[in-house]
Parts: sequence; structure tokens; C-alpha cells
Amino acid sequence: MAEYDYDVLVIGAGPGGYVAAIRAAQLGLKTACADGRETLGGTCLNVGCIPSKALLHGSEKFDEVRNGTFDLYGIKTGPVTLDLTAMQAQKLDSVKSLTGGIEFLFKKNKVTWLKGYAAFEDAHSVTVAGQKVTARNIVIATGSSVTPLPGVTVDNDAGVIVDSTGGLALNRVPEHMVVIGGGVIGLELGSVWRRLGAKVTVVEFLDQLLPGMDGDVRKEAAKIFKKQGMDLKLSTKVTGVAVDGGKATLTVEPSKGGEASTIEADCVLVAIGRRPYVDGLGLDKIGLEVNARGQVETDHDFRTKIDGVWAVGDVIPGPMLAHKAEDEGIAVAENIAGLTGIVNHDLIPGVVYTFPEFAGVGLTEEAAKEKGEIKVGKFPMLANSRAKTNHEPDGFVKVISDAKTDRVLGVWCIASVAGTMIAQATQAMEFGATSEDIAYTCHAHPTHAEALKEAAMAVTGKPIHM
Repeated sequence: MAEYDYDVLVIGAGPGGYVAAIRAAQLGLKTACADGRETLGGTCLNVGCIPSKALLHGSEKFDEVRNGTFDLYGIKTGPVTLDLTAMQAQKLDSVKSLTGGIEFLFKKNKVTWLKGYAAFEDAHSVTVAGQKVTARNIVIATGSSVTPLPGVTVDNDAGVIVDSTGGLALNRVPEHMVVIGGGVIGLELGSVWRRLGAKVTVVEFLDQLLPGMDGDVRKEAAKIFKKQGMDLKLSTKVTGVAVDGGKATLTVEPSKGGEASTIEADCVLVAIGRRPYVDGLGLDKIGLEVNARGQVETDHDFRTKIDGVWAVGDVIPGPMLAHKAEDEGIAVAENIAGLTGIVNHDLIPGVVYTFPEFAGVGLTEEAAKEKGEIKVGKFPMLANSRAKTNHEPDGFVKVISDAKTDRVLGVWCIASVAGTMIAQATQAMEFGATSEDIAYTCHAHPTHAEALKEAAMAVTGKPIHM
């Protein structure tokens, strides 16, 4: 009889967990994945990345038609109306297709889905749905949950004060939505409902939007979202929210203190971030503590301090991004199998899927300056032929390189397809590219990506089209 039921047991079927399970099975390890959701894919596929992109895309189409953008191309339309039920249905269809696809991949690769939430009994055994399961290696991939705002009670069913899950499932377009938090989630969902007709006010504690992004990107973001009609209240904190009769009254004041004021809204979206999810795991039973941020610490191979227990994704330090978790899922499976699994955490791209998109990889200009002398090249999308032809003038590409070696340290861009453009920059940096390498690489014309080439040329002061 085998010593353990499985070689690998993954706890959580989000991007980190399901990828780790599939890769482990591909490598010949007997694998199971425990998850208590009705469908696989975790937050990302069920109530995060995928449904939000479905609504972002649909709301962009609606906004284009409603605001007459089509007129620029000689396309005439009649009265435009919104069928929100249909838009939400196509979102759910996308989610169903992708979550079902993971279930198919589990079956194809012979991964056992243990339907239930796992809790540790010891370092090599867990209880799932009342049943004890043992494994030689256990991978914690439980992801993250919404960070609550003290004193503010979220009730997604009521639809007045909601988190990101509720913000994706509204059955009406709010007259006035207040978004608490000017980060990625708040701006993406705020953009959806603004396009669909809501007045949107963003309340951000800091003096700029998009914490963690390059300073120039953050400044430009405020200009772009204001131009689109969002009301931005920066350097402002929410001190209370009262609900009465389907309406909310927010009390706000300057972040550094000052006179309080109120804002009336019929929907409040709390989007102040996410936190690692370890509730109910029973980490105390195996002697595994979390750090001050609630994260599970690992070494570079994703081993915890407990032999045989590993961790990946949002539950460990680093940006809470699905693609980071996926890469870590592959790497941890390969490490368990005795191979070499590596993730370069210095080059994890980040994207905000608004319109235009905001993307970046590597160091910000501010962080790069702290490390030494740098050179910076910028090129506006207004001067890019494809962006100009498509009537997409907002944004720029920025390349930051080391002044001595010319090695690229960071790339930041704002463009309609910035999320796609940043892949080239990430790959170039992975290979240690200099700005000259990018500048002398032939780019197809006319494409948005030519702006990256021109920004690289601008590092040495020689862009052609500016």
C-alpha cells in the first residue's frame, strides 16, 4: 500500500493552484486539487479577472456606439439602449466556458478534484469534506480575499455597499457610484459603470491613483479619468458610511485631517485591496505562522519552513496577480518533481484594463533613480500612426535604462493595447536587452508597438516621429 494517497495535493484551484496541479500531473505525479467552489478557477475566473474583462469589453462597445464614436467612421446608428441582463449573461457564459475548460483539463491530465475546503491535520494530511487525505507534498494556493474597510459593512445582495464580487453582479446601473480606492479594481469597475451611465466618484486616500505604478503614469491616469467624466477625490479618506432606504451617505475628510463633508450615493464599491486568504486552513496545526501582512513565507523554490509544505500565489509575498500565480504554480510543480522551477519576480508585468490600458514592468523611474544614474525615453501615442488612425491619442510609452550599461530597467505605457505591448518589453528585459536592442529591432508598421521602438530610440535622443 502506498505511503500517501497522493504525491501532490494542491489546496485551492485558482490560477496558481490549478496550474500547479496540472503541471504536477504532467510530470507523472499522482495529483489532487481541493477546492470547495462549485466551479474551478478561483477568484480570477469566477468573480475577478475574467468576468471583469467581459464587462469592460461589453461596456466599451456600448460607450462607443452611444457616444457617437462610430460617426467618425461614417457608421450611423439609431437609438442605443442597454440590456444589462444580456450583458451580464454573456459575462456568465464566458466564465462558464473557462471554468468548464479547467475541469476538462483536470480530467485530461488525471487530476483528482476533491470537492471541499481543506484543513491541515498535520504536514502530510488534510481533511476535505470530512474525509482525511494524505500527500507527500502539499501546496497552499488559497489565494486572497477582499480587504474590508473598518466600520463599513458590505452587503452584496442588497447592492448598496458592495465589494468587487457585488460590483460585477449589479442588476441595475447606479445613478451615482462612489468607488472607495483608486487602484486597479476600483478604476476598472468604476469604468464599467461610468460607461453604462452611472456618475462615478473615486475616493482615494493617497494623492494619486494607481499605487505602485510609475509617477508619470499615475499623473496621466488622473488626467485621463477626469476627461472621461470621473470625479476624483484624492488625498481623501472615508470615515463612515450610513445606509438608509437604498441610499448611502459617506462621510469623508482630507487624509491628513480636516473638515468633514458628505457624499450621497446609491451604490458604494469598496475596493481598497486584497489580503491573503488562510482562514480555516489550520496552519497552527503544522506550526506555520504568517508574517505581518498575513502572508505565508517561502524560499525561492516556494518551500515553506515545514518540510513537504509549499505555497504559491496571492498567499505569499509579491504582487497579487493571476499570471504571477500561474508561473509560480508551474515552478513549484517542477521543483517538487526534482526539476528546476524559476520565477523572475523582478519582471512581473502589471496591467490596468481600462480604456486606454495602463501597463508596466520592472522599475518605476522613481525606484530606478534610487539605484543609480538612469536615462529615460518617452514617446506619445499621439505621434503613433496606428493610434492616430484609430482615434486613440491618449498615452505614451516610457523606457528607463541604466545610464552606464543601457540595460532596460523598466517600461511603462498607456495605450489602447498596453497590456499586449508590455509582453514584448518583458521578454526583452528577461533577455537583458538594452534600449538600443529594442530601438534597432524592426517593428511592423503601422502598429501601436512602434511607440515602444520610438521610446527606446528616445533614450539616446533620436526618435524619428517626434
